[in-house]
Amino acid sequence: MLTEVDAAIVGGGAAGLWCAAVAGRRGKRVVLFEHSARLAEKIRISGGGRCNFTNRDVAAHNFVSEDPAFCEAALRRFGVADFIRLIKRHRIAFHEKHKGQLFCDESSEAIIRMLLAECRAGAVELVYPASVSSIVRGDCGYRLETTRGRIDAKKVVIATGGLSIPKIGASDFGYRIARQFGLRVIEPRAALVPLKFPQDTWRPFAELAGIAAPVRIGTGGSTQTFLEDLLFTHRGISGPAVLQISTFWTPGQDISIDFAPAIDLLAELKRQKDQTRQTLATVLAQWLPRRLAHEWLNAQGPEIAALAERKIAEVGNRALALIAAGLKDWRIVPSGSEGFQKAEVTRGGVATCELDADTLSSRDHPGLFFIGEVVDVTGWLGGYNFQWAWSSGFVAGEAL
Repeated sequence: MLTEVDAAIVGGGAAGLWCAAVAGRRGKRVVLFEHSARLAEKIRISGGGRCNFTNRDVAAHNFVSEDPAFCEAALRRFGVADFIRLIKRHRIAFHEKHKGQLFCDESSEAIIRMLLAECRAGAVELVYPASVSSIVRGDCGYRLETTRGRIDAKKVVIATGGLSIPKIGASDFGYRIARQFGLRVIEPRAALVPLKFPQDTWRPFAELAGIAAPVRIGTGGSTQTFLEDLLFTHRGISGPAVLQISTFWTPGQDISIDFAPAIDLLAELKRQKDQTRQTLATVLAQWLPRRLAHEWLNAQGPEIAALAERKIAEVGNRALALIAAGLKDWRIVPSGSEGFQKAEVTRGGVATCELDADTLSSRDHPGLFFIGEVVDVTGWLGGYNFQWAWSSGFVAGEAL
């Protein structure tokens, strides 16, 4: 292993590997440390093994941060089109799925092989499994103590990710290093994660586990809403809609769910009242699963529950108005999320005000960089977080 390098990169995920490759191909002596036995594990498992590596439509508004505009500079420097050119050069076949999400046609291993090939082309030394125990200022930059020995680096890049999915090696190392050097860290919390409810209040809906429905979802703490599928679970709610809104939700806030996002439900119910002899539950099944309609009506109290099997023509307009309003804006308060074990990403991290947006280097500590998920930039579900990894990795790699 080299003992003196231009750049030491800590973290062998998407951002770290791409940053190393960019710097290596610019002629820099680069060594990358990864504490796990395998590189790029998050790429490997993402997208059901096919890696949702970016999204055709990426802009700053697709990210959550204390400074929403911070990511713009990196996204301009290395955007979606740039990454697509890269994978086309490596002849990786891909396809577009829901809402601009781009996936590999075959295995996510293709993306990993591409990154490793780029690192080889830049003569990057990949050292793993190897843990870094300390980073301190040295005479010519930074000194790292590792399980493979001591190394001196002119510059250091922290690309260790967040706390999500601890079973594949997530750790708080990046936050500890940031705090060690006096950088502010916004408290990390689980994002893109299922939400759960108290067992006693959720019992009526636990039997719906596995049932999905298209909804519009929001939270009391944000004006952001999403039109996606919601999935019922034994403990709460999941699915793309819930993962999306979980990034914006904070404990104590309610969740608002519209089960009929495309229609004026009250008007439709009144119209059906004049045209059919079907039961209320059967009519509602035009827009949401019948079992869901039944359980939701039953959970509203005995008066509403008794109406489920009544012919809609026999249901009063006042009751229809209450039912329509409830299904268009069902307010429930989660008890919490499923935590980092089920979270796809981590919200929070190194505060963007501590970093130069054009290089991702510390404003107060020249040569110390933070990229990827360890930074307080969190993308929506759908490939945005990988694009932040590519973009932030590129601008840091160019600055090394």
